[in-house]
Amino acid sequence: MADKPKLQLKKSLQMFEEAQKLSPGGLMGIRRPYNFVPGEYPIFIERGYGGHIIDVDGNDYIDMLCGYGPIIIGYNEPEINQAVIEQMDKGFCFSLVQPIQNELEARLIQLLPCAEMAILVKTGSDATGVAVRIARGYTDKPKILRCGYHGWHDWCVEVHGGVPEEVRRLTIEFPYGDLDALEKALEENRGEVAAIIITPVGHPLAMPVMAPPKGYLEGVRELADRYEAVLIFDEIRTGFRVALGGAQERYGVTPDLTTIGKAMANGYAISACVGKAEIMKVAEKKVFISSTFFPNSLEMVAAMKCIDILERDKVIDDIWVRGQRFLDRLNEIVKDSGVPATVSGIPPMPFITFDKVDNLYKERRECFYTQTIRRNLFIQPYHHWYICYRHTAEDLEYALNAIGEALDVVRTRYPVK
Repeated sequence: MADKPKLQLKKSLQMFEEAQKLSPGGLMGIRRPYNFVPGEYPIFIERGYGGHIIDVDGNDYIDMLCGYGPIIIGYNEPEINQAVIEQMDKGFCFSLVQPIQNELEARLIQLLPCAEMAILVKTGSDATGVAVRIARGYTDKPKILRCGYHGWHDWCVEVHGGVPEEVRRLTIEFPYGDLDALEKALEENRGEVAAIIITPVGHPLAMPVMAPPKGYLEGVRELADRYEAVLIFDEIRTGFRVALGGAQERYGVTPDLTTIGKAMANGYAISACVGKAEIMKVAEKKVFISSTFFPNSLEMVAAMKCIDILERDKVIDDIWVRGQRFLDRLNEIVKDSGVPATVSGIPPMPFITFDKVDNLYKERRECFYTQTIRRNLFIQPYHHWYICYRHTAEDLEYALNAIGEALDVVRTRYPVK
């Protein structure tokens, strides 16, 4: 399979040069070019439609990153946009709350198994921060055991610059899927652990996405009870994507607290911490949680309409069916390619990792993502992919063909010796 020519990215690259003079690094975190393939990927996006994005140079991509997860239906959804526009006419930022807050909170309590009360916030980090503060307030214990990515706050950040050592010592990481390691951490910190926070579907950085092994979440639940720690499911990614009631509904294990966001409003900035009333009520007086913008209603209206569509059109069921077909085909394509790579994930969240069979796995990975982006398939080397409702059968077939062609180039250029 022949190499594809590089895309025209002149405007994107020019804008990035300007951005670096305006903001540290030009843009924040995982969106910086070094997290993709520098010089091959667009940096600035003009607009989106359906399951596609168009960059400032006019290149049209099938987008399977979906804004890192919020786009569950598709870009530029008319029903959601119209609901938001109608709310604008009433106003959306006040000194007091609007009735939509009660409506959305009641909806979340109805849908999520652990939810007896809810707190609406804006970002995933807001929600996990709220959950951890509530857990510490409820237990009067200082330490957190964590597994997965939970945001950018001091207690959970991956990179430790700017975080005092005293704060870092209060958070202890444990590996996904290993109950013995979790029990060891609990025993070594007996009487000090306020909460166990875990992503119920594992997704370590640049590693295979893992559905929970049989009995694992049940084991985590039992250990949390035994050591009197609050069990928090971080469902920022899995909430409203693996099931309307999240991973806790699909896998049948109920935590004490849950954080949700991303797919909740199809791209509008809203998230929530929900959970058992006995625990949540520490936020009435004992624990302080507040923000000027938490009560803004546009995002709440978007969330209500998004959930309406998810229920009415059985969106999640459809994504699971099409996602399973995609995963099955992806497995066949990778196997037939002969490239040392592993398909992982669950139907709504597929991924490929390149096996460390020799010292060329990084070159294979970069070559693969260079070839997929040149074929106008937008996926990311260090983050699992998503399937949204507006990805058509043709989009997914095109994506699979692009992946197959990219793997052909990888096999030719970097054969296993």
